[in-house]
Amino acid sequence: MKKISSYIWKYRLPYLIAIVSLLIAVTLDMMAPRLTARVVDDVIVGGNIGELKYLLLGFLGIGLGRCIFQYVKEYTFDKNGARISGNMRRDLFRHVQGLSADFFDRTNTGELMARVKEDIDRIWDAMGYVSMLLIEVAYHTGIILVCMYMLNWKLALIPTAAMLLCGSFAVIMERRLGRVYEEISEENASLNTVAEENLAGVRTVKAFAREKFEIGKFLSHNKRYYDLNMEQSKVFVRYYPCFTVVTKVLPLLTILVGGKFVIDGEMTLGQMTAFVEYSTNIVWPMEMLGWLTNSFSAAVASNKKIRKIYQEKPSIVEVTDPVKLDQVKGKVCFDHVSFHKADQYEILKDISFQVEAGKTLGIMGATGAGKTSIVQLLQRMYDATDGAVYLDDVNIKELSLEQLRTSVSYVMQDVFLFSDTINDNIKLGKKEYIDFKTVRRASTQAQASGFIERMEQRYDTVIGERGVGLSGGQKQRISIARALAKRDPILVLDDSTSALDMETEHLIQQTLKTLEDTTKIIIAHRISAVRNADEIIVLDNGAIAERGTHEELLAKRGLYYETYESQYGTMQEDNVVQEGNVVQFA
Repeated sequence: MKKISSYIWKYRLPYLIAIVSLLIAVTLDMMAPRLTARVVDDVIVGGNIGELKYLLLGFLGIGLGRCIFQYVKEYTFDKNGARISGNMRRDLFRHVQGLSADFFDRTNTGELMARVKEDIDRIWDAMGYVSMLLIEVAYHTGIILVCMYMLNWKLALIPTAAMLLCGSFAVIMERRLGRVYEEISEENASLNTVAEENLAGVRTVKAFAREKFEIGKFLSHNKRYYDLNMEQSKVFVRYYPCFTVVTKVLPLLTILVGGKFVIDGEMTLGQMTAFVEYSTNIVWPMEMLGWLTNSFSAAVASNKKIRKIYQEKPSIVEVTDPVKLDQVKGKVCFDHVSFHKADQYEILKDISFQVEAGKTLGIMGATGAGKTSIVQLLQRMYDATDGAVYLDDVNIKELSLEQLRTSVSYVMQDVFLFSDTINDNIKLGKKEYIDFKTVRRASTQAQASGFIERMEQRYDTVIGERGVGLSGGQKQRISIARALAKRDPILVLDDSTSALDMETEHLIQQTLKTLEDTTKIIIAHRISAVRNADEIIVLDNGAIAERGTHEELLAKRGLYYETYESQYGTMQEDNVVQEGNVVQFA
């Protein structure tokens, strides 16, 4: 993780300009009481009216100068804060994108949303307005105290004591707020997760009439978030009146003690007037200490949360000098592969198979048998616990992740479509290479062109979030078109025709037969999806229970046969002709 100081250093010149402008503006502001003292002593008391016009011009110059430098200061600080937050959000998002799948298995989406948005925004405030005010308060206070000590060091002891008292309150408040803000940040992440899940799954919630339950769950988190914010407010309210009392009493004490010094001849009336004006000016930094402490504590807590994300490292890493295949042919080999996730049971056990380039492998098995895990290992979303996976006789750990993953077109079981046009969804992954002709051909092959071209905007139709508004079959066909458009050496279909009717599935199967140069791995529950594969493996509890062609597996009368029988009904002898160990259908 980059330190915040490195972001600041990148914009050191603008920050320098902003700080210099701040110093000039504050210095000009501190000159005004000096002119006020001259007006009282020389003009009012001394009767030198001729000097008044020069003093008034001095006030005018101070006002114009402060106007210019205050604008430069505030604009530059705000711009730098926006730049830094933008860079931090970009770097954080890149880091999150680079993490492996196991990180997302244990991290809520709402938490990541909170880190990327709310926590970065708090740091934005700290790097902009808050940091500007902290510098201004420090310099403003320092220069006022110097001016006060120059006027009368005895009287200056009063505001010095007041500043020390307010500083003590600020330190105590910051410590107590730090803990509260960490809890607020955590609860904010939980609240975001609940809201995101419910909004994404609102149709499921309504279908099961779960609105009341989900509202209650949301309200419980909302109540916790409210309580934590109230706890923060209580801390703030407990200490903020202390700042207010000090700031109200300070000018009064200054007038009382200063008046006695004037009577005793230790100060002139003009000096006391200037001193009172300085004491009034020192009030607002004291009042700001509470608010600044509040904002700064929030930024510190947010930075801690972001640092925790940066401490996460990807478990899937590339070798220093990866092998570069000139051309990926698509031969896939699993050699005694076993796999389990951390602290979980073994998902795959001693899996071995080989798919030659251009051939088709079918994978069947009950839900949870490990079918999808095979594809995840092929794409190195996870690494095998034992054994090795090979692509074109090269261990995939020796390949770059980019070449490996861009060689596999994956139609996922859980179809994900972006809130974009149909055209851009199909182009996903290779937008700069895929032309409209390819998009249309892929849509035709996936049996999607029919319903797409009936839409008013056709391929420029913007589909809703996650494809809302489309049927399950339509989403699957667009997802298949996306994979076909990429023309990668390996095509993986993970139960991708489950929502299609038998006729449409048959047409897609005919399309797959024409892809002679593409290695196809078809994961399915339907016999019809895999019956034409060159080899079919049947998984049971993470291990290969059966393997062979469609006819060979039927002849074994094992798990595959039982699946066939459950899908197509009881097999009658008059519909079956047995030749040796091979079962053929008349």
